[in-house]
Amino acid sequence: MPIKIIETRFPHESIEPKWQSRWRDSQIYKVDDNDPRPKWYELTMYPYPSGDLHVGHWYAMTGADIHARFRNMQGYNVLHPMGFDAFGLNAENAAIQRGIHPHSWTMDNIGRMRQQLASMGPMYDWEREVVTCLPEYYKWNQWFFLQFYQNGLAYRDFAPVNWCPSCVTVLANEQVIDGVCERCDTTVTHRDMNQWFFRITAYAEELLDQSKMDWPDRINTMQTNWIGKSEGVEFGFDISEYKLDSETLVTFTTRIDTVYGVTFVVLAPEHQLVEALTAPEQEDSVKAYINSARKATEVERLAIDREKTGVFLGTYCVNPLTQDRIPILIGDYVLNTYGTGIVMGVPAHDTRDFTFAKKYDLPIKIVVAPPEWDGNELDEAYVAPGTQVNSLEFNGLSNSEGRLRIADHIEDRNLGTKTVNYRMRDWLISRQRYWGTPIPIIYCNDCGVVPVKKEDLPVLLPEDAEFLPTGESPLALHNEFVNAECPDCGKPGKRETDTMDTFVDSSWYFLRYASPKHSAAAFDEKSAQLWNPVDQYTGGVEHAVMHLLYSRFFVKAARDLGLIKYDEPFKRLFNQGTIIYKGAKMSKSRGNVIAPDDYVSVVGADTVRTYLMFIGPWEQGGEWNDSGINGAARWLNKVWDISNYDPGTFAQNSNLDSKKELNRLLHKTIMRVGEDIEKFKYNTAISALMEFTNSLAESHIPQKISYIDWLRFTRDLYVMMAPIVPHLAEELWEISGMEFSIHTQLWPVYDESLAQDEEFTLVVQINGKVRAKIPAPANITESDANQLALQNSSIEKHITGLAIRKTIYVPGKLLNIVAN
Repeated sequence: MPIKIIETRFPHESIEPKWQSRWRDSQIYKVDDNDPRPKWYELTMYPYPSGDLHVGHWYAMTGADIHARFRNMQGYNVLHPMGFDAFGLNAENAAIQRGIHPHSWTMDNIGRMRQQLASMGPMYDWEREVVTCLPEYYKWNQWFFLQFYQNGLAYRDFAPVNWCPSCVTVLANEQVIDGVCERCDTTVTHRDMNQWFFRITAYAEELLDQSKMDWPDRINTMQTNWIGKSEGVEFGFDISEYKLDSETLVTFTTRIDTVYGVTFVVLAPEHQLVEALTAPEQEDSVKAYINSARKATEVERLAIDREKTGVFLGTYCVNPLTQDRIPILIGDYVLNTYGTGIVMGVPAHDTRDFTFAKKYDLPIKIVVAPPEWDGNELDEAYVAPGTQVNSLEFNGLSNSEGRLRIADHIEDRNLGTKTVNYRMRDWLISRQRYWGTPIPIIYCNDCGVVPVKKEDLPVLLPEDAEFLPTGESPLALHNEFVNAECPDCGKPGKRETDTMDTFVDSSWYFLRYASPKHSAAAFDEKSAQLWNPVDQYTGGVEHAVMHLLYSRFFVKAARDLGLIKYDEPFKRLFNQGTIIYKGAKMSKSRGNVIAPDDYVSVVGADTVRTYLMFIGPWEQGGEWNDSGINGAARWLNKVWDISNYDPGTFAQNSNLDSKKELNRLLHKTIMRVGEDIEKFKYNTAISALMEFTNSLAESHIPQKISYIDWLRFTRDLYVMMAPIVPHLAEELWEISGMEFSIHTQLWPVYDESLAQDEEFTLVVQINGKVRAKIPAPANITESDANQLALQNSSIEKHITGLAIRKTIYVPGKLLNIVAN
């Protein structure tokens, strides 16, 4: 704390533990499924127990808690649970580095974080807590896996994977950011491994339907782009002369109108036909290129600014539409996991193909002519609309019409098929780590891949695994774990030693909160149906194409398994911003975290909550600054001071004008604060509360207001403060003579007529130029506004000698006089 923090004049060190204990003992936040009030499920993304909480955690959780408390005061039965995303790499790395078991490290962290969360004063029902590393939770991860496996949604495939040499594990595509591991910023490489996948692509089309979600546009756009739907044609180039099992090279293209201009075809270096299609004289150069390509990540290979490279295989294919003989190359910009792993090169109409053709001296054939084309070569690729040329019977058509007609022609001749492709790949869930959910599969020499039986779940993690940075799962080195009987034949078998991606845990945890102690199934279907889908979800934007997309997939799969009856996990989504400190997002990995505990001990949790929510718009975040917390402390000090006025100093009866003015301010504040909390605009809600406090704190108020009226005004202030500063509001409520608890009070109702300003500033323009600003009654009519403006001396001066043609009136804002 380099800046001196002012002291609070209220005894937060006794107030906060007092009320936390009272709430705990009274079970005021215990959620009852049978409560007759309408339900509201408010959920914030649960934390990873990596150690102590920092103020970035508080920033996310305080905002969610405020909104949940507000909904409770609006008359809803609110479920606002908390849990811990407890599996993950940090715990296993701690085991290697510190010689402590991941379970011990994780559970110790959870214990500390529970205490820190409780000090924040949230309305969590701790009986609904979920901890994903416990067998009673991860048993159901395994059960879901078996359901997916039995229904074709889980499968094993040999495939190149992203490999982080530092974390020593496989990464999903979504976990590779700009070619580096999202966790440790190490450059990601490739390995070929047998991996388990979830078939998320089976739901690609449905995942594009966002009509049942009220989510931010940017999240919807990010998911749409990640899924990457493309409509086009799969078209085959003839390779029958090589007498292979496959007689065609099938490509996918969205520009079938350019198929007559193909002058080369490129395969992914990993494509299964590369070896068979490589001529003997090209073997050395092809192998060298493949080895080089495998060192680059998919992100690097697809980078727009990366130069395209390739190697000629020494063989050719034939375009069946033109009978042109076309060279076959490999190039690392083609991915075996997207489309068919083969692309056609049309340099005349693709910018990167044009550069590639120039580099390797390949032909450039124009088939879509620019307007007024003179038949000469192009200086650059032409990618705009044009007219089909050199396209046989399709010459003269617009290329948009040509696209349709050529696609039909190809299908009629059985040369290809109209189809849809998706950029999104299936979800790779295999991890070569210990601290995760074991995959419930046994490999038998006789029976093959055999799922563990439901009654044998959970497959438990052994407590005595050895943690070595070998690149292999520690489970693979544990003989007692590995060796198991085949569930079908009883003969010796081997367990799968990979564990599941931790995103599996978070893809359905919101369902478990409805009945976290239910032991007969993943969740009690009646309770899950009562609470889900989540009414309001909050969390970071960084989860747009991982957790949020995976959760949507899980819900749709669970629906199709007959477990639930809804289509989406979260009705509404709000993304809060991040706390910045020393110029970067607050993060333990960056070493720029601030522990809230020190500040809580000095100014109290309520002051920290207030400052975090006042730091800026919640969706934007802001820079942590010690001096800013003083503003929050000053406001709460002022509230404390006015709440302790001597009752004997107040007037016997209220002055009617003063009472009327305070009443108007009260109703205006109720409206503003309620509307702002509804929209997560906590900084402006707090600003409105500060303004009302300042009005109450004016020195003349006690002489103008009776104590009875004073209590009414301050009690409504406490109720409005309660979601933001739950401890202090509870204390002041009690001091004012009210019974426990303020958190059972309904949100005050405002009178709309009183909440409106009695006056506003009417801006008067003449021909669009501001000529006067006049105080006007809030309910002034257009006719009266015209009359008021024309009586103004400044306006009268500017329109002298002019004829008024018309007036334009915007109620409550301005009047524009058009005159000449």
